[in-house]
Formats: sequence, C-alpha cells, structure tokens
Amino acid sequence: MRYLIALAFSILTCTIKSQVLPADTIPAIIRVNSDSTKIKFGATLRELRQISGAPVPFYTYFWEFGDGNFSFEKEPFHCYTDTGTYNIRMYATNNYDDGKPPPTRPKKIKVDKQQPAQYANNNYFKSGGSIQLKTNRMPKPAEEMVLIIGYRNKPEWNVSNLSGKLALMYNEKQFKQNNFALNDARSHHNEQKTEINTLLTYVPVKKTVEDDWKQKGGPGQIEIFKTDENSKVLKDKTDLFRNTEAWKFENLKQGEERFMFISLNTTPEMLQDTNAVVTISAVFIPDDPLIEHEITDLQLQIVASHDPNKMMLKNRRMNYRFTGKKRELNYKVRFQNTGEGPAKKVAIGVRSAGILDLSTLKVSGSQPKCIPCDSAYANQSCLDTVVTRDSVEFIFRNIYLPGVKQKGVSDLDSTMGYVEYTVKFKKKPKKVPFDSQAAIVFDKNEPIYTNRSVGRFKPGLSPAIIAVYGSQVNNPKSVALGNRNFGLGASIAPFAPHRKYLQWEIYVNSFNESETYLGRKNGGDTVINRIAYKIDYREGFQKTKIASIDVVPAQLRYNINSFMGIGAGALVSVNISTSKEKIKNFYVQSYNGQVAETTVLSSSENEDIKGFDQWKTTLFADVQLGRVRVGPSLGLRYLHTLNVNDRRLSTYLTWKF
Repeated sequence: MRYLIALAFSILTCTIKSQVLPADTIPAIIRVNSDSTKIKFGATLRELRQISGAPVPFYTYFWEFGDGNFSFEKEPFHCYTDTGTYNIRMYATNNYDDGKPPPTRPKKIKVDKQQPAQYANNNYFKSGGSIQLKTNRMPKPAEEMVLIIGYRNKPEWNVSNLSGKLALMYNEKQFKQNNFALNDARSHHNEQKTEINTLLTYVPVKKTVEDDWKQKGGPGQIEIFKTDENSKVLKDKTDLFRNTEAWKFENLKQGEERFMFISLNTTPEMLQDTNAVVTISAVFIPDDPLIEHEITDLQLQIVASHDPNKMMLKNRRMNYRFTGKKRELNYKVRFQNTGEGPAKKVAIGVRSAGILDLSTLKVSGSQPKCIPCDSAYANQSCLDTVVTRDSVEFIFRNIYLPGVKQKGVSDLDSTMGYVEYTVKFKKKPKKVPFDSQAAIVFDKNEPIYTNRSVGRFKPGLSPAIIAVYGSQVNNPKSVALGNRNFGLGASIAPFAPHRKYLQWEIYVNSFNESETYLGRKNGGDTVINRIAYKIDYREGFQKTKIASIDVVPAQLRYNINSFMGIGAGALVSVNISTSKEKIKNFYVQSYNGQVAETTVLSSSENEDIKGFDQWKTTLFADVQLGRVRVGPSLGLRYLHTLNVNDRRLSTYLTWKF
C-alpha cells in the first residue's frame, strides 16, 4: 500500500509540473490605470533570456488602442474621445533574447466618459507622402507581425472631403513560397473591402489642351482626355505579387490621418530565405482625378532573431547570366542605440567580400543625414568614409543619437540609423555565394557584430545541343546493333555552374546496319522447276538497322575549372524503329548431263517494327574539354550497357547557351 501511495504521488507531481506553461507561452498581462483625463497602459512580461555573447536583451513595444490609434512607447498614455468598449492589443518584441515573443492576448476596456483629445501619431508620415507603411518588428519565420497602413488627406490639396481606395500587395512572385499569410485586418473608419480588379478598372484621366491643325483657317484648340500613365505602373506593380487586398474609404477630412492594422503570420518556410529582403507595397488612389495616386514600398529583411543591428543586401539573389563587372550592389547597415544615453559617435566597420571593388563604393543614403567630413567645418555633424584593401569604415561624427533606455525618449525611430551604399564587382564573379559583415561601435563601447549578409546567384537554366558519334568497343556478334552510331540531342542544366551540378539529356540515335550470322545446315535434296538439286548446305543471315531514343534522367557533373569537367550517370534507351531483313542462301548442285554445277539460291524476308520494342539500361562516365560552363566543348564518354552485351566509346560536341 505504501508503494501505491508513493507511485500515485509521483504521477500527480509530474502532472502538475507538466501543466506549468513554458516561459515562451506566458502571455503579456496588460495593466490599465485611468483617471478623468487619460488612461495609462503598461504590461507585465516574462523575464528575458540573454543570447550568449549578445548585448543586454530588451523589449520593444507596440500598442493598439482599439480606436485606430497606436503607440510604440513602453507605458503610453491615451485619451478616448468617445465612450464605448475597446480591444487593447500589446505586442512585445524580445530583442537579443533566445525565446519567442510573449503571446498577445487582447484586453477589453470600457470607457464611460469622453476624454479631451490629446493623442496624435506625430511624425508618422516622415516621407511626406499620402500613404506610408510600418511594422512593429522585422519578419521572423513562424511569428506574427503587425503592418500599419497610414493614409491621409494632405492639407495642401485643399480638399475638404476625400474618398478613394487603398490596396495592399504582398508575397512577391520572385520567391517560390509565400512569405506571409493575412490573419486579420482591423479598420476603425468604416473602410470597406473591395476587389482589386475593381480598383484596377478605375483609371484616372487627365485633360489636356492641344492644337488641332486639321481645322480650317489655321490651328484650333481641342480638349483631349488621356489615360494617366501611372495606371500602367500600378498594373505592372500588381503583377509582381501573388496576393492583393483592397479597401474603399470615404469622407477623409482635410488634414485627417487614418490607420489600419494588418496582422500577418510569417510562414515557417521563410527560414530558408533568412537575410533575404522582401517588399510589401501599398497604393493610395483618390476618387478625385486631379489628385495623383501614390505607391509606397516597404522593404523588410527576414531575420532569424530580433536584432536591431542588421546588414542587408538588396536583391541578394541575382541572375548570373546578366551579372558582370558593372553590376551594382546595394548594401544597407541598420543600427540602433539601445543604451541609456545618447551616442555622439557611431563607427561601422564592414568586412567586404573579396570580389567587390571598393574603389567604386558610393554612399547613397544615411540616417542621421550628414555631409561628408572632408567638406564639413570643425565640430559639424558629418559622415567619414575610410576605405582599405578589403574593408570600409563609416564613421558618424559629432551626432546626437538618443538611446532606447534614455529618459524622455518616446520615438524609437529617433534611436535608429543606417548607412546605405553601392559597390560593384572587380570582374565577373564566380558563381559562388559571397558575404559581408559589419561591426558597430557606439562611442567607446564594445563592438556589436551584425549578421553575415550573403549574396547568391539563382541557378538559372542552360540549354545545350549535343552531336554524338560512337563506336563499339567489344563488337559482339550476338548483339543486333551497329558498330557505329550517330546521335543528335539536347541537355538542360543550371546556368554556368561553378562546381558540381545535375544535368538532364535526351538524344535520338541512329545505328548503322548490322549483320548477324544465324547458322549453317548441311545436306538435303530439292526439286525446282522439275530439276533435281542436291543441297550441299544452307546459311542464314539477319541485317538489322535500329533507331532509338536515349534519356539521361540522372547525371552528376563536376567542373574542375572553366575548361575541364567530368561526369557520370545512367542512361535509359528504347528502340523506336527496327528494320530486319532475314536472308537464306542455299548452295545446291545440279547435273547438266554428266557435269555437276554449283548454284547459289537466295530468299529474303523483311520486317519493320515501329514502337518501343527493347529497353536498355546503360551506365556511363565521361570527360569534357573546352568552355565547359558556357559555350562549346568536346567530350569523350564510355558507356556500359547492363542488360545487353554492348560497350561503346562516344565522342560528342556540345554547346551550352
């Protein structure tokens, strides 16, 4: 009985322990404190777990207040101008943490009293446009991301009431798999969902006045309505994406700003594209034809962990066929001051790939915006660029970059910066991945190392034509194949592979006529036209001519260098046409008087076979010399057929395009 009680206690203990939530699954607890004028929000989160060797981990926050407003502050204040029930959402991002973000659980609050309007999403439209996109975090595989769509009626348009349409485009066709799945779209200003086809049908027109020289008495002026050229740009833009969403909005007041919130689930398949840069686009189309529509792009880097210091290469997967010395690469290094005070100097050292020509480097943008140090006066904010043999250092001098933990800092964008630059190749590169990495130093602190930004080349396709001449090595009499064969075919392989690759081939082969001895039989008598003959012996022969199709479903090739390659694989062939002629020769004697005369009598029988009548499996290995990656080359291939006693040596000429 004692043992049963102990066993039951152990099982109960294990059950209780198994019900304890892992740290990553503990949702955030939203705290709400209100008074007559405003409401203060806060959250209780799990403790952070620092990644070994990384900076001190910290949370960044994104709040949705349920009325179309939001905040990126840790403990924001908000005022509700209308009574009602609101769903509060808080998304926390765990930077430099080895776990997952705390799950989001909406919390309902009831507002019984109107509060004075004090909240405004200031500085959202920093680009000065009418539509802008922003996310709460970079996309990480298998995590949720919130996309903010902000749109507005610019005061300078002098339009008191504006209606129109919005469109969102995501999941670029250049990627094989979808990167995002739309989970939810939260609107707060009666935006109505519509079809993208309806949006594309709406084509603004512009009225122009031109001279008409066809009128009598000289030129006159006529009004011509032309389709807006931007409409074609919109159609072309839409064609780049697999998924689109569209909404219709109404009664947007002059100077009013509105926001929609889109929850996107990032797919687990994104993991194979870590460090790739994806684009999400949005378009703003007013119904007023006098106001041009606007397209905005948001470029996001797929990350394996949340780290505000990142290096990325735009369009990192390149088409090798069109990549040469003049190809320009666009790099961007992002950084964020996560400290408790401002940084006056930020140094970014970049280890560059050896195939890049740093003498072609040009700075294309930076934040904070600074002039070059060689043209700055003493103590002026500037950006210094120091290029060495295989590295480059960007130094922001005399700047003021606030820290995330600095007291009084509420705008996280002000704590971030970047440097963007372009660079070219030294020469046409080899078709192998190449990488760069940055180290970021804030003032005199320890360096923070970014991810490795890797550039890759797409496999591409390289078709080729092949001409073959082969001959038998063993020349067996028992095999009805010609001792020589001629073939013409084609192959498909990746374009200009550097080392190992797979190749597929197909041929049509024609063999020369072969002759097979069927045997000899002695003796016998016969009568032909009343004349008696004595048969000395008879012999049989068969002449065969074959045409076949050969397919190479699997072949592994390896380029030793640009001028020599080797390969091995398996070949399956089937006869598609077989012509047979059976010949019988009779050697007979006839007696003309008393003298014996020897006569040869022959008969033949023809047979043509169409269709697949014989399958053969062959192993082969070969060597190639010439321009083995792209261009002409000559090969020598040894073939050993498994189910037929046939061995051949083939010489072939191929040209890869």
